[in-house]
Order: sequence, then structure tokens, then C-alpha cells
Amino acid sequence: MRLGLAFASALIAFPAAAHDSSAPLGGQEPLEHTHIADEIWDLLLPEAEASADITVQGNTRSIRANGYPIKSPGRFPNRNNPHAISKKNYSLKVPLNPRRTNRATSAQGSVFGIAINGVVMDPGTAEFWQNDRRSGWNYEALGGACKLGLDKYNAHVQPDGTYHYHGIPTGVVASSGGRSVPAMIGYAADGFPVYGQYGYSDPAGKSSMKKLKSSYRIKSGTRPDGPGGSYNGKFTQDWAFVSGAGDLDQCNGRFAVTPEYPDGTYHYVLTDTFPFIPRCWMGQPDASFTRLKGRGQRRGDVEMEQISPTIDFATMTDNSEAAGHLIQVQGGQPPRVRPGGPPPQRGQRGQRGPRQGGGGQGRRAPCSGS
Repeated sequence: MRLGLAFASALIAFPAAAHDSSAPLGGQEPLEHTHIADEIWDLLLPEAEASADITVQGNTRSIRANGYPIKSPGRFPNRNNPHAISKKNYSLKVPLNPRRTNRATSAQGSVFGIAINGVVMDPGTAEFWQNDRRSGWNYEALGGACKLGLDKYNAHVQPDGTYHYHGIPTGVVASSGGRSVPAMIGYAADGFPVYGQYGYSDPAGKSSMKKLKSSYRIKSGTRPDGPGGSYNGKFTQDWAFVSGAGDLDQCNGRFAVTPEYPDGTYHYVLTDTFPFIPRCWMGQPDASFTRLKGRGQRRGDVEMEQISPTIDFATMTDNSEAAGHLIQVQGGQPPRVRPGGPPPQRGQRGQRGPRQGGGGQGRRAPCSGS
């Protein structure tokens, strides 16, 4: 069996000046709204040279891609992202018949998966409070505090030229539909498929469509350290998983019937609220994905054991005593934390200079506020 995707040219979309990410989904609506500026931009840009090839070999699904989108991306470099896109040579693989394990594995700091157009999904950022990773407070790309130069497809470029998604890849979803039937977007690193935010209301069979909701909610109260202030969603650590609050589990997944899997399958769902792209896997991620960033688990991350029904998101990224206590109160197991040392105090001397993934040396940090 062979599934192939080869693209020699693509439609071109003009990026909104304010990095608009509200392009309509497919279904009964037009796939995309056009503007006279789009046609002018089409004449100026060369055709996209995207390629993605997905093949099945035995019990493995192999994915080869160059990381360039089917539809031409926004303009890069831009004011808030100084990096140019460079083509990659991805050679990835996932199990053809993935299996759920008895624990969720943190995907923080890793590439979560890849879309059917060959562009990777990488929800995490390199932006931290006071530009210090050790603080434990990681800014969200779509949290409202950072200007990272995202284009209309919720993507931008890393310093090494990697074009990647931080949220729903609106161009892929529009091309695949999305509201009339569940739209398959790609594959996670553990082999389970990834779908858009609309799914069957009855997971057991084909039924009316509904917008699936994440089960993460913003914590109440104030942050115990770091930036302080009330939790408001600007940081990853502002969120907590609340079992039953939505349609999806802690890895933003569920078991349901889809057009590609009429008997049902566990699959991940991308949502327009946190976590946007899942932050953990329910299966075993293939090493071909974990090697993409060339590093293992980051300092301050937590080895995840079996996940309890209600658990704080801090189990993946936060090592504070308050987080561990909250988890135990909710009935979960205390996290096992890798040593990372105490976070720096506000205004502490010897602090590192500005550093942020969307910029470069000598530039101001793109995130502000708490």
C-alpha cells in the first residue's frame, strides 16, 4: 500500500499585517477569502516547492518531506520573525498500528507530529519569563503576550529555518474540509492520527458534527512565584487539565470513528484553545521525531508516569512544591522532577541577556507582561 503526496506548486496567500489566524475552515464555506492584494502578491512570489511522501512498509509508516508548506507561507523574514525558511530533508517513521501505553509521555520541547503537507507541529516556544529558562514560566505562542511573527496559518520560522505550526494549520484544514466530516491533518510522533477541531458528536459512529473542546482550564488565583499576578493563560503553567471539562483527554485526544478509521481509533485533536497542539503522547514517540531537535528532556521537565483523571499541567513543566501539592490534593501522584535548581529572583544580578526563539542577538524580547 502506498500513499503519496507530491506537490510542485501551490496556492499563495497574503499574510495579514497583524498575523491574522482566523482563516475560515472548510465545509460549506469558501475555503479562503481573497483580496486584491493576494493577486498582486501571487505575481511577486515564486511557486511553492512542497513535497511530502507517505509510504507503508510492513508495520511502519514512512514520511519523507522537505518541510515546505503546500500553500505559500507568509513573508519571512518579517518584523517579528527575522528568519528565512529553509527546506529540510525529513525522514521520519511511525508505527502503522500504534498502541496506547499506560502513561502519557510529555512532548514539551519536542516536535509533536507532522502534517500531511510535510510541515512539523511544534507547539512549545523558547520564550521564558525574564528570558531565563530556569524560571519555569514558559510563554505560550498564542497566549497574547508574544509577537512571534506568525503567519495566517499559525506558523513561523525557527532560527535554523524550520517552518512549523504553533496552532491549527488553517490552510491544511481548509483544503481537507473540516466541518462536514472530521478532517485528518497528519500524524503524531507515536503514529496516532491528528484531526481538526470538529468531530462526530457521537464518537461511536457517523453522526452530526460538533466543535470538540479541550479539557484544560486556566487556574484560579495568583502565580506563587516568577512573574506573579493572576493566572491568565499567557504562560504554559497557567493551565490545568480538568477531567470531564471538555471532550478530550489530557493529551487532547479521544477514541472515535473517523472517515479514515470507520471502526474507530484513538486520535489527537487540534483546538483553538490551549493546548492548541497536544503537549503529550499516549503512545511511544518514534526516535526519528525526538531527534529532530537534537536534545532530550529539558531541565525542569518531569518524567511522566501514569496520569490521574484530574491533574495539573505543571506535571509536565513545573517543579514547584505548590504544583506537587495541588496534584496530590486532586488525587494524582507527585511528579518526579529532574534537578534544575531554584528559579532566579526578580531583578537578580547575573541574569542572562535577552534570548528568544523568534528573534536574534541584539533584539528585544518579543514577549511582555504577565
